[in-house]
Amino acid sequence: MDDSDLFVNHLLSIPRAELVVRATRSGGPGGQHVNTSSTRVEVLWNVVNSAALFEDQRVQLVGALRTRLSAAGDLRVVASDTRSQSRNRALAESRLAEIVRRGLIIKKARKKTRPTRSAVERRLAEKKLHSKRKHDRQDRGDD
Repeated sequence: MDDSDLFVNHLLSIPRAELVVRATRSGGPGGQHVNTSSTRVEVLWNVVNSAALFEDQRVQLVGALRTRLSAAGDLRVVASDTRSQSRNRALAESRLAEIVRRGLIIKKARKKTRPTRSAVERRLAEKKLHSKRKHDRQDRGDD
């Protein structure tokens, strides 16, 4: 990894050449400053065409981030938290890295479990007891 890479984890670094960075005017407070400077930063990274990913990583990311990806496969992150373009760029890049890091986590498959025999017997005994109580409460009208 060198200075031109965005570190994601020990297996992946995104070359900054693959990132598209756009600066636009930011909304919100800031007075006249906000009307004249482009401090809002948008970072786009194309997951589908990235050379930094192995094929299994690409499949995992596309599946995990399908709601965040555009039709072209771009992952878009925006930062307009500060009045500094460079700080917003750093924030957007760190958010992108965090999103990708979370998207690469493989969730464990759930193991099916069965109740123990004693648990089944206990449940059935409780059901019989409940049924007997209700049956005993009924008015039989034998008068």
